[in-house]
Amino acid sequence: MVAVGRSPEKTAAIGAEVGVETAVADFARLEDVRRLAADLTARLPRIDVLAGNAGATFGRPGRTVDGIEQTFQVDHLAPYLLTRLLEEPLRAGGGRVVTTSSGAHWLGGVRRGRLAGLAEVPRPYAGMLVYSRAKWANVLFTRELARRWAPDVTATSFEPGAVATSFAQASRGVAGLVFRSPLRAFMRTPAQGADTLVWLATAEEGWRDGGHHSDRSPARTLPSAADDVRARELWDLSARLVGLPA
Repeated sequence: MVAVGRSPEKTAAIGAEVGVETAVADFARLEDVRRLAADLTARLPRIDVLAGNAGATFGRPGRTVDGIEQTFQVDHLAPYLLTRLLEEPLRAGGGRVVTTSSGAHWLGGVRRGRLAGLAEVPRPYAGMLVYSRAKWANVLFTRELARRWAPDVTATSFEPGAVATSFAQASRGVAGLVFRSPLRAFMRTPAQGADTLVWLATAEEGWRDGGHHSDRSPARTLPSAADDVRARELWDLSARLVGLPA
């Protein structure tokens, strides 16, 4: 098992606590993702589970060093690139790709033919809307990945609910206000939030390949997140942005 994180110190501490190997990458830099993929491929001839749990929301607009809207890159594009680059060991392991989305994806959604706008900084900027659209992209990506890589690789997405972590606390947007408020007392613990992820990674049955889940059960999605046309459009857009063939 390899735990991946952005902070070298925090990642090393988690690795020592759990007793696993670690690797460091900043998903706001696609070159970091490429180095991570090369490192993991060298270490792991097969991958049984790839859990994509990276996520961020920002109160202010911004682009990454790669010129991509920052939330879309961190939450979708970097995990897309990592998954694509790990195709060989995932297929060798008959792997599962489990992606953390959010119930906030219901607030996202983009019209057909307009998905290229996900990579751009919208004007006016609304951090929660940008985050919701990135989480919507997670659900679409899962659907298309399952279709393209079946039967060798399976893919699922899930929503953990509101979890009392450091997520969004530095944000000046609505999400930051919520996660710094007394509402944290009513949020799930990290263990509770991770329960469905662990289930999707290990359960023999009960989950739906290409589907979205919540509380160990298949869950409904925004109808546009189940649109195969949009799913293919997102895949093709993502491939162009990271320089890979579709």
